[in-house]
Amino acid sequence: MKLLAMDTSTLVLGVAVYDAEENRVLGELTTNLHKNHSVRLMPALDQLLTDLDLSLEEIGALAVTSGPGSYTGIRIGVTTAKTMAWARKLPLYSESSLTVLAMNGRPFPGLIVPMFDARRARAYTGVYKREQGGLAEVLPQQVMEVATLLDRLRERDEPVLFLGDDVAKFHEGIVGVLGDRAEFGNPADHVPRAAQLAWLCGQKWRAHQPPEHADFTPNYLQITEAEANWLKKQGKAETNEQKA
Repeated sequence: MKLLAMDTSTLVLGVAVYDAEENRVLGELTTNLHKNHSVRLMPALDQLLTDLDLSLEEIGALAVTSGPGSYTGIRIGVTTAKTMAWARKLPLYSESSLTVLAMNGRPFPGLIVPMFDARRARAYTGVYKREQGGLAEVLPQQVMEVATLLDRLRERDEPVLFLGDDVAKFHEGIVGVLGDRAEFGNPADHVPRAAQLAWLCGQKWRAHQPPEHADFTPNYLQITEAEANWLKKQGKAETNEQKA
């Protein structure tokens, strides 16, 4: 069974094809050009399949990152994957974009911390550790203040590997708290890979885990700014009604 994976949850766009029966990545295309994913995703998928001499009829399953990350990017990937799954009647699997990025650090012997900037000195993050066959969550994925994250990591006597292009924004603070215990991946380590997404979701297929339901939605880890503003307005409206 060949699985087609797509990741548009960050500024990186990645697509890959994984052969779950042979346990082999057949091909992968990755760019970090900060360009419009909505325009480039379908051509990237078509280019990869063409290069591999594959057609959509030979694809048996789809995979997509469910978030967190860019709200727009996540919606593009999930909407495209769901539409293709519905049109082709294919099972759709998903995986967290943080887990996908953390897989780049799987050989690391200590803690692995992927990070995406969530603004206002906060990050989408989680803490992982290598285990047989994959990664285990030490700290659940969440949006948290970077200072709080570092306080928690300071309590553990282990080296910590930070991954993600956004880590550079917090580098000084990380080193200030963790010192020599903090390690940073090289530029390639900071790029989420669709091949990791494909492998992770391929393992779900191999283990006969059920695919996503038709009502599958992204996991943003927090509401959008527009939703937050709407809720604030609703709260004010309710207060005014109560005063009246």
